[in-house]
Amino acid sequence: MEVGFLGLGIMGKAMATNLLRHGYRVTVWNRTIAKCQELVALGATVGETPAAVVAKCRYTIAMLSDPSAALSVVFDKDGVLEQIGDGKGYIDMSTVDAATSSKISEAVKQKGGAFIEAPVSGSKKPAEDGQLVILAAGDKTLYDEMVPAFDVLGKNSFFLGEIGNGAKMKLVVNMIMGSMMNSLSEGLCLADKSGLSPQTLLDVLDLGAIANPMFKLKGPAMLQGSYSPAFPLKHQQKDMRLALALGDENAVSMPVSAAANEAFKKARSLGLGDLDFSAVYEVVKGAGGSGQA
Repeated sequence: MEVGFLGLGIMGKAMATNLLRHGYRVTVWNRTIAKCQELVALGATVGETPAAVVAKCRYTIAMLSDPSAALSVVFDKDGVLEQIGDGKGYIDMSTVDAATSSKISEAVKQKGGAFIEAPVSGSKKPAEDGQLVILAAGDKTLYDEMVPAFDVLGKNSFFLGEIGNGAKMKLVVNMIMGSMMNSLSEGLCLADKSGLSPQTLLDVLDLGAIANPMFKLKGPAMLQGSYSPAFPLKHQQKDMRLALALGDENAVSMPVSAAANEAFKKARSLGLGDLDFSAVYEVVKGAGGSGQA
Protein backbone atom coordinates (compact mmCIF):
# COMPACT_ATOMS: atom_id res chain seq x y z
CA MET A 1 0.00 0.00 0.00
CA GLU A 2 1.22 3.50 -0.81
CA VAL A 3 0.46 6.00 1.93
CA GLY A 4 1.02 9.72 2.20
CA PHE A 5 2.06 11.18 5.55
CA LEU A 6 1.73 14.87 6.46
CA GLY A 7 3.52 16.09 9.59
CA LEU A 8 6.80 14.70 10.93
CA GLY A 9 6.88 15.95 14.49
CA ILE A 10 7.62 13.67 17.45
CA MET A 11 4.63 11.45 16.70
CA GLY A 12 4.44 11.66 12.92
CA LYS A 13 8.10 10.79 12.43
CA ALA A 14 7.80 7.65 14.57
CA MET A 15 4.56 6.57 12.89
CA ALA A 16 5.83 7.10 9.33
CA THR A 17 8.99 5.20 10.25
CA ASN A 18 6.94 2.21 11.39
CA LEU A 19 5.00 2.16 8.13
CA LEU A 20 8.25 2.17 6.15
CA ARG A 21 9.70 -0.64 8.26
CA HIS A 22 6.62 -2.74 7.60
CA GLY A 23 6.95 -2.48 3.85
CA TYR A 24 4.64 0.44 3.08
CA ARG A 25 5.65 2.91 0.40
CA VAL A 26 5.41 6.29 2.09
CA THR A 27 5.46 9.79 0.62
CA VAL A 28 6.07 12.39 3.30
CA TRP A 29 5.61 16.14 3.67
CA ASN A 30 6.52 18.47 6.49
CA ARG A 31 6.36 22.23 6.71
CA THR A 32 10.09 22.17 7.58
CA ILE A 33 11.33 20.04 4.68
CA ALA A 34 14.64 19.20 6.42
CA LYS A 35 12.70 16.91 8.77
CA CYS A 36 11.91 14.65 5.79
CA GLN A 37 15.53 13.63 5.18
CA GLU A 38 15.73 11.02 7.94
CA LEU A 39 12.67 9.32 6.46
CA VAL A 40 14.15 9.51 2.95
CA ALA A 41 17.12 7.53 4.28
CA LEU A 42 14.64 4.80 5.26
CA GLY A 43 13.06 4.74 1.81
CA ALA A 44 10.43 7.48 1.85
CA THR A 45 9.87 9.90 -0.99
CA VAL A 46 9.10 13.57 -0.44
CA GLY A 47 6.07 15.49 -1.67
CA GLU A 48 6.61 19.21 -2.17
CA THR A 49 3.13 20.12 -0.92
CA PRO A 50 0.21 18.39 0.81
CA ALA A 51 -1.63 18.50 -2.54
CA ALA A 52 1.27 16.72 -4.24
CA VAL A 53 1.18 13.96 -1.62
CA VAL A 54 -2.57 13.48 -2.00
CA ALA A 55 -2.25 13.42 -5.80
CA LYS A 56 0.24 10.58 -5.57
CA CYS A 57 -1.33 8.45 -2.83
CA ARG A 58 -4.70 6.77 -2.46
CA TYR A 59 -4.54 7.21 1.31
CA THR A 60 -3.04 10.20 3.13
CA ILE A 61 -2.50 10.39 6.89
CA ALA A 62 -1.99 13.68 8.75
CA MET A 63 -0.45 14.03 12.21
CA LEU A 64 -0.37 17.73 13.05
CA SER A 65 0.09 19.82 16.15
CA ASP A 66 -3.26 21.54 16.67
CA PRO A 67 -6.57 22.54 15.01
CA SER A 68 -4.97 25.51 13.23
CA ALA A 69 -2.33 23.32 11.59
CA ALA A 70 -4.91 20.65 10.72
CA LEU A 71 -7.12 23.21 8.96
CA SER A 72 -4.21 24.92 7.22
CA VAL A 73 -2.96 21.71 5.60
CA VAL A 74 -6.43 21.03 4.20
CA PHE A 75 -7.70 24.47 3.16
CA ASP A 76 -4.61 26.56 2.30
CA LYS A 77 -3.06 26.90 -1.15
CA ASP A 78 -1.53 23.59 -2.29
CA GLY A 79 -3.55 21.89 0.43
CA VAL A 80 -5.31 18.55 0.61
CA LEU A 81 -8.54 19.83 -0.96
CA GLU A 82 -6.82 20.64 -4.24
CA GLN A 83 -6.27 16.94 -5.01
CA ILE A 84 -8.67 14.92 -2.84
CA GLY A 85 -11.47 13.24 -4.75
CA ASP A 86 -13.15 9.97 -5.69
CA GLY A 87 -11.21 6.90 -4.62
CA LYS A 88 -8.98 8.80 -2.19
CA GLY A 89 -9.05 8.75 1.59
CA TYR A 90 -7.83 11.31 4.12
CA ILE A 91 -7.07 10.20 7.68
CA ASP A 92 -6.44 12.95 10.23
CA MET A 93 -4.74 11.52 13.32
CA SER A 94 -4.13 14.92 14.93
CA THR A 95 -5.72 15.80 18.26
CA VAL A 96 -8.31 18.46 17.47
CA ASP A 97 -11.80 19.42 18.60
CA ALA A 98 -14.90 17.86 17.07
CA ALA A 99 -15.81 21.06 15.20
CA THR A 100 -12.46 21.03 13.38
CA SER A 101 -12.90 17.38 12.41
CA SER A 102 -16.41 18.06 11.15
CA LYS A 103 -15.27 21.01 9.03
CA ILE A 104 -12.52 18.92 7.41
CA SER A 105 -14.86 15.98 6.91
CA GLU A 106 -17.50 18.04 5.13
CA ALA A 107 -14.93 19.63 2.83
CA VAL A 108 -13.33 16.30 1.90
CA LYS A 109 -16.71 14.66 1.26
CA GLN A 110 -17.83 17.55 -0.94
CA LYS A 111 -14.82 16.83 -3.15
CA GLY A 112 -15.79 13.16 -3.36
CA GLY A 113 -13.16 11.86 -0.96
CA ALA A 114 -13.56 9.73 2.16
CA PHE A 115 -12.53 10.90 5.63
CA ILE A 116 -11.92 9.51 9.08
CA GLU A 117 -10.57 11.17 12.16
CA ALA A 118 -8.24 8.86 14.06
CA PRO A 119 -6.49 10.58 16.99
CA VAL A 120 -4.26 8.36 19.08
CA SER A 121 -3.73 7.67 22.75
CA GLY A 122 -0.02 7.34 23.43
CA SER A 123 3.11 9.46 23.11
CA LYS A 124 6.62 9.08 21.70
CA LYS A 125 7.59 5.58 22.89
CA PRO A 126 4.25 3.91 22.07
CA ALA A 127 4.46 5.58 18.65
CA GLU A 128 7.96 4.21 18.12
CA ASP A 129 6.92 0.75 19.31
CA GLY A 130 3.68 0.59 17.30
CA GLN A 131 1.68 0.47 20.54
CA LEU A 132 -0.70 3.41 20.10
CA VAL A 133 -4.44 3.18 20.70
CA ILE A 134 -6.33 4.56 17.71
CA LEU A 135 -9.69 6.30 18.23
CA ALA A 136 -11.34 6.46 14.81
CA ALA A 137 -14.66 7.79 13.57
CA GLY A 138 -16.25 8.66 10.24
CA ASP A 139 -16.34 6.65 7.03
CA LYS A 140 -16.53 2.96 8.06
CA THR A 141 -15.36 1.68 4.66
CA LEU A 142 -12.23 3.82 4.84
CA TYR A 143 -11.67 2.68 8.42
CA ASP A 144 -11.82 -0.97 7.35
CA GLU A 145 -9.34 -0.27 4.54
CA MET A 146 -6.95 1.38 7.02
CA VAL A 147 -7.06 -1.35 9.68
CA PRO A 148 -3.89 -3.07 8.35
CA ALA A 149 -1.98 0.23 8.65
CA PHE A 150 -3.53 0.90 12.06
CA ASP A 151 -2.35 -2.54 13.15
CA VAL A 152 1.20 -1.42 12.33
CA LEU A 153 0.81 1.87 14.18
CA GLY A 154 -1.08 0.66 17.23
CA LYS A 155 -1.94 -2.20 19.54
CA ASN A 156 -5.66 -1.61 19.16
CA SER A 157 -8.07 0.57 17.23
CA PHE A 158 -11.64 1.53 18.02
CA PHE A 159 -14.31 2.64 15.55
CA LEU A 160 -16.49 5.10 17.45
CA GLY A 161 -19.14 5.98 14.89
CA GLU A 162 -19.84 9.46 13.59
CA ILE A 163 -17.28 12.21 13.03
CA GLY A 164 -16.45 14.03 16.24
CA ASN A 165 -16.59 10.98 18.49
CA GLY A 166 -12.91 10.19 17.99
CA ALA A 167 -11.92 13.76 18.79
CA LYS A 168 -14.13 13.84 21.87
CA MET A 169 -12.81 10.53 23.20
CA LYS A 170 -9.21 11.68 22.78
CA LEU A 171 -9.89 14.92 24.63
CA VAL A 172 -11.53 13.07 27.52
CA VAL A 173 -8.54 10.69 27.74
CA ASN A 174 -6.01 13.52 27.69
CA MET A 175 -8.04 15.55 30.18
CA ILE A 176 -7.84 12.64 32.64
CA MET A 177 -4.12 12.22 31.92
CA GLY A 178 -3.38 15.88 32.55
CA SER A 179 -5.31 15.86 35.82
CA MET A 180 -3.48 12.70 36.94
CA MET A 181 -0.11 14.27 36.16
CA ASN A 182 -0.95 17.26 38.33
CA SER A 183 -2.08 14.99 41.14
CA LEU A 184 1.13 12.96 40.93
CA SER A 185 3.16 16.19 40.98
CA GLU A 186 1.37 17.39 44.10
CA GLY A 187 1.82 14.00 45.76
CA LEU A 188 5.56 13.90 45.06
CA CYS A 189 5.94 17.43 46.36
CA LEU A 190 3.87 16.72 49.48
CA ALA A 191 5.88 13.59 50.24
CA ASP A 192 9.14 15.52 49.91
CA LYS A 193 7.98 18.45 52.06
CA SER A 194 6.68 16.01 54.68
CA GLY A 195 10.07 14.36 55.06
CA LEU A 196 9.20 11.26 53.01
CA SER A 197 11.09 9.80 50.11
CA PRO A 198 9.36 10.62 46.80
CA GLN A 199 10.93 7.50 45.26
CA THR A 200 9.41 5.38 48.02
CA LEU A 201 6.05 6.97 47.25
CA LEU A 202 6.47 5.87 43.61
CA ASP A 203 7.32 2.34 44.78
CA VAL A 204 4.21 2.23 46.98
CA LEU A 205 1.97 3.57 44.20
CA ASP A 206 3.31 0.96 41.79
CA LEU A 207 2.16 -1.84 44.11
CA GLY A 208 -1.32 -0.49 44.72
CA ALA A 209 -4.68 -0.09 43.04
CA ILE A 210 -3.67 3.09 41.19
CA ALA A 211 -0.49 1.65 39.66
CA ASN A 212 -0.26 2.74 36.03
CA PRO A 213 2.34 2.95 33.26
CA MET A 214 2.43 6.75 33.28
CA PHE A 215 3.44 7.03 36.94
CA LYS A 216 5.99 4.22 36.49
CA LEU A 217 7.57 5.83 33.41
CA LYS A 218 7.36 9.52 34.28
CA GLY A 219 7.83 9.51 38.06
CA PRO A 220 11.56 8.65 38.24
CA ALA A 221 12.39 11.09 35.44
CA MET A 222 10.47 13.85 37.23
CA LEU A 223 12.51 13.28 40.40
CA GLN A 224 15.67 13.72 38.31
CA GLY A 225 14.36 16.90 36.67
CA SER A 226 14.46 15.16 33.28
CA TYR A 227 11.74 16.34 30.88
CA SER A 228 12.77 15.17 27.41
CA PRO A 229 9.56 15.73 25.45
CA ALA A 230 7.58 12.58 24.69
CA PHE A 231 4.41 14.72 24.77
CA PRO A 232 5.14 18.46 24.89
CA LEU A 233 3.49 20.39 27.68
CA LYS A 234 2.12 23.00 25.27
CA HIS A 235 0.11 20.27 23.52
CA GLN A 236 -1.18 18.89 26.82
CA GLN A 237 -2.41 22.35 27.77
CA LYS A 238 -4.05 22.72 24.36
CA ASP A 239 -5.91 19.45 24.96
CA MET A 240 -7.00 20.57 28.44
CA ARG A 241 -8.35 23.78 26.91
CA LEU A 242 -10.28 21.89 24.24
CA ALA A 243 -11.61 19.39 26.81
CA LEU A 244 -12.81 22.22 29.04
CA ALA A 245 -14.57 23.77 26.06
CA LEU A 246 -16.28 20.42 25.45
CA GLY A 247 -17.33 20.41 29.09
CA ASP A 248 -18.70 23.91 28.73
CA GLU A 249 -20.64 22.87 25.64
CA ASN A 250 -22.24 20.00 27.55
CA ALA A 251 -22.69 21.84 30.88
CA VAL A 252 -20.33 19.45 32.70
CA SER A 253 -18.64 20.92 35.78
CA MET A 254 -14.90 20.09 35.68
CA PRO A 255 -13.16 21.88 38.57
CA VAL A 256 -10.29 19.37 38.83
CA SER A 257 -9.45 19.65 35.14
CA ALA A 258 -9.80 23.43 35.27
CA ALA A 259 -7.24 23.62 38.09
CA ALA A 260 -4.90 21.29 36.18
CA ASN A 261 -5.21 23.49 33.11
CA GLU A 262 -4.15 26.54 35.15
CA ALA A 263 -1.01 24.71 36.27
CA PHE A 264 -0.14 23.83 32.67
CA LYS A 265 -0.76 27.43 31.61
CA LYS A 266 1.54 28.63 34.38
CA ALA A 267 4.19 26.20 33.15
CA ARG A 268 3.87 27.59 29.64
CA SER A 269 4.27 31.13 30.95
CA LEU A 270 7.52 30.02 32.59
CA GLY A 271 8.88 28.80 29.26
CA LEU A 272 8.30 25.08 29.84
CA GLY A 273 5.95 24.52 26.90
CA ASP A 274 8.41 22.56 24.75
CA LEU A 275 9.39 20.21 27.59
CA ASP A 276 7.47 17.05 28.43
CA PHE A 277 4.09 17.65 30.05
CA SER A 278 5.47 16.15 33.29
CA ALA A 279 7.44 19.41 33.68
CA VAL A 280 4.32 20.77 35.35
CA TYR A 281 6.00 19.28 38.45
CA GLU A 282 8.32 22.30 38.40
CA VAL A 283 5.31 24.61 38.82
CA VAL A 284 3.98 22.58 41.72
CA LYS A 285 7.37 22.52 43.44
CA GLY A 286 7.73 26.27 42.97
CA ALA A 287 4.33 26.85 44.56
CA GLY A 288 5.07 24.68 47.59
CA GLY A 289 2.76 21.95 46.40
CA SER A 290 -0.41 24.00 45.95
CA GLY A 291 -0.50 23.67 42.18
CA GLN A 292 -0.89 27.43 41.95
CA ALA A 293 1.75 30.09 41.50
